Amino acid sequence: MKEITTSELQQQLESGATLNMIDVREADEVAEGMIEGAIHIPLGEIPDRMNELDASQPYIMICRSGGRSGRATEFLTGHGFDVTNMVGGMLEWSGEVK
Repeated sequence: MKEITTSELQQQLESGATLNMIDVREADEVAEGMIEGAIHIPLGEIPDRMNELDASQPYIMICRSGGRSGRATEFLTGHGFDVTNMVGGMLEWSGEVK
């Protein structure tokens, strides 16, 4: 499984990179703040909503600690997507949130 650290992701965003990020936490968790530019698709909805994703684009999965995003990464990778898991999740995120 491909992984990216919170600091690596923050550096890419600060350098102006355009990234496709998906936050798989539940609604009450994302209400506390999401990384700017991320879209919210709860983990349980990934199988039904993966048709919203472009298989030609890479994605970064985000959750609270890295566990659920890891499961989403494995699932989507198994369906032919290029997916990277943000290890440490929002617990380790020190950047801004919206």
